[in-house]
Amino acid sequence: MKLKKIAMGLSALMLSVWASAQPPMLIHSHNDYCRRMPFYQAYAQGVHSIEADVFLHKGKLLVGHDIEDLRDEMTFEQMYVRPLVTLFGRNGGKAWADSDENLQLLVELKSETEPTLKAVVKMLRKYPSVFDPSVNRHAVRIAITGNVPSPEEFSEYPEWIAFDGQWDEDYTPEQLERIALVSANFRNFSKWKGKGSIVESEAAKLQEVIDRVHAWNKPVRFWGAPEGITVYYTFWNMGIDYMNTDRPEQCAEFYNDFGNKNFQIGAKNPSESSRVTGTKRLDKATRNFSGFQSEKMHLSKGIEVYQPSFLNDGALSRVRNVILLIGDGMGLEQIMAGLYANHGLSLATLKHIGFQRTHALNAFTTDSAAAGSALATGESHNNRHISATGDNVPVPSLSDFFVANGCPVGVVTLGDVSDATPAAFYGHSTERDNSDILTAYLTDGCIDLLCGSGIAKFTKREDGRNLAEELEAKYSFVRSVDAINAREGKVICIDEQMGEAASEENLPLLAQATREAIRKLQERSDNGFFLMVEGAKIDYAGHARCLPGSVIETLSFDLAVAEALKFADSNGETLVIVTADHETGGLMLLDGDEKTGRVMGVYVTDDHTPALIPVFAYGPGAREFMGCYRNTEIPHRIKALTEGNDR
Repeated sequence: MKLKKIAMGLSALMLSVWASAQPPMLIHSHNDYCRRMPFYQAYAQGVHSIEADVFLHKGKLLVGHDIEDLRDEMTFEQMYVRPLVTLFGRNGGKAWADSDENLQLLVELKSETEPTLKAVVKMLRKYPSVFDPSVNRHAVRIAITGNVPSPEEFSEYPEWIAFDGQWDEDYTPEQLERIALVSANFRNFSKWKGKGSIVESEAAKLQEVIDRVHAWNKPVRFWGAPEGITVYYTFWNMGIDYMNTDRPEQCAEFYNDFGNKNFQIGAKNPSESSRVTGTKRLDKATRNFSGFQSEKMHLSKGIEVYQPSFLNDGALSRVRNVILLIGDGMGLEQIMAGLYANHGLSLATLKHIGFQRTHALNAFTTDSAAAGSALATGESHNNRHISATGDNVPVPSLSDFFVANGCPVGVVTLGDVSDATPAAFYGHSTERDNSDILTAYLTDGCIDLLCGSGIAKFTKREDGRNLAEELEAKYSFVRSVDAINAREGKVICIDEQMGEAASEENLPLLAQATREAIRKLQERSDNGFFLMVEGAKIDYAGHARCLPGSVIETLSFDLAVAEALKFADSNGETLVIVTADHETGGLMLLDGDEKTGRVMGVYVTDDHTPALIPVFAYGPGAREFMGCYRNTEIPHRIKALTEGNDR
């Protein structure tokens, strides 16, 4: 077991700090006086420790790396002491008004030890409420490095003065009490420059230092180390406590919200604190999404991966049924995160794979309205348009095509039924937020099944209509997925559970809805059917930059994929297509463990990206979806495979 966060009194496995309120690493602003804004630049990032190199020069404590760098105006008092005194007065006796965390000031003595340290003590002693923990438990912790006095001399200084230790020193228990941290020169153990992996023999030397320091129950810092993203996660994996940084903004950004950058099935966050990761990027239809709750962002076990029979895969035989599954916001990295975490995905078993380009008609990066409409109609759309031209002329969708050919149609979403992607398969508007206009198209009775959340779009509308009552003339209007097949005939199922984030409790819900939808559409006709199934909240997780949410939503979606594949194998005349409308978040996996399924990833944005999107196909006609093409090709190829079939 590797100790993490020792300086804060934590002794736990690395996984236990992912979603904790504590940062996973103690960030130390190395040579802080070299920043563009010394002290404030690092302080604004909420770092744990700030370093000041101090000389006693001509009776003044001056800050600088070398004696020739010293300037009279760069005094220790003006650069570090006075700002801290001011902040403590402003923040009610704490370093930060919104946190009880202690700030450490690591003072490196560059001139002769005894006179310099005595001058530091004399200056700080004037502000006991800021620098003495016996007076104020939130006081700044002072640690002395550089020309540190001998361990035998530690007791000659006030108890609120702590020291930077040496890993190969033999301290008495009393001396060890005065050690705040242990620092070592990285270059004494490794030549690693921060690219790739550390040489095993060098890593072993570093681990020896880490283990010895942790045996003392002290945190360890390596100075002279490389810096960069690879270093950040490598040091975290090794159990190093401090990240010595010359880039406090970049470093803090990486370790910030660390729980949302890591996921592993079976690793439950033990933190008692509850937090919700939401997003302001959702459109009107989904703005009431309650967010991803940290205590629910875990799974005790993975999902089963279905192994298709491949008996009719790629065959040139008749296609009677089409199931189009759209993982909203699901790019290759989301798929890979789910695949590694779960040790497999049903969709990843498929052999016929292509790629689609997702650009909107009026923008390089699409939104869900334009992308969903392209997949529904085979025509490029402007962003925000739902299956409609710029002149607001409705563009026929796959739903219209299949209805015209005597086939029932179903639309299922693990989200709001009036959101862009599902709406593109039954409604038309030049504005995706026009929920009243979009859902009013349902009164035509065109589709046979609609399932998702969003009851307010039917009963609390801006136009004053009670659409739920109006639709009862043509549909059974039910409020639970369990009731989809309770009665014969067309069904609208508005189950508010479909609008909640996927979790262990409701993970199979989309799969259940898919299974019930297939059963309903089979009941409606013997001519075959068309079913669109959307995993809506993979997109939400990308907007929220929440990797646990992304993985869990992807696994929920994959369970629905498995249901479609099972039916296709039992039927032999069903084409299954699995794709996405676009990628959300610019997710990049950085690190992981194939054995445990741990994955680490970061998002480069909280919005959509123009990344290539994979297309997986299974069943008769699956070969037609290989290659690289625009998203508009998908519905055209579906039509070509089903048009004129003898049903």
